[in-house]
Amino acid sequence: MQSYPSKLLEQAVNELAKLPGIGRKTALRMALHLLKCPPAEVEAMGHSLIKLRNEINYCRECRNISDQELCGICANPKRDHGIICIVEDIRDVMAVENTGQYTGVYHVLGGIISPIEGIGPRDLHIDSLLTRVENGKVHEVILALPTTIEGDTTNFFLYRKLADLNITLTTIARGISIGDELEHTDEVTLGRSILNRMPYESVITRK
Repeated sequence: MQSYPSKLLEQAVNELAKLPGIGRKTALRMALHLLKCPPAEVEAMGHSLIKLRNEINYCRECRNISDQELCGICANPKRDHGIICIVEDIRDVMAVENTGQYTGVYHVLGGIISPIEGIGPRDLHIDSLLTRVENGKVHEVILALPTTIEGDTTNFFLYRKLADLNITLTTIARGISIGDELEHTDEVTLGRSILNRMPYESVITRK
């Protein structure tokens, strides 16, 4: 058990170690680094994190993070609002946007179906997606979820929900390796996967 010369330092390490991918050794280095920083810098960091947690908005249309009620993508009249790209979370929106190859809008599910983790369809933003599609302005939905068992399960669930709504259902091309997350895929590969998307039914029939 690590011994700390200060309870304040130990408390800071405990909190920093709660962040994903941060072990206690890294948390200790971060805490000691903050001690060397000017107080104003540490205060600014703390203030920005508190504002992020308390004041951030989620777009009423797509559930993307936003400073306003409507995110910049959904509010942009130059985007094709007839195409919705369904992604797992906000990191995937950023990944697809970085390719510069997609001009439609998004829908952030907030996760994927995972019985092991206790995540079911009701825990995701699926009802709001169906409402958007049923409004009649959408002509294509792109399934851009991770190429994992959980991602495929969610894709098939959405396919069953959307199949009778008179829209084109596509999925990103499998230039992305099985098991890969979108956020870790290079921009060129991801961009080509978006451009070369295929009918979702063709994916089902090959399984």
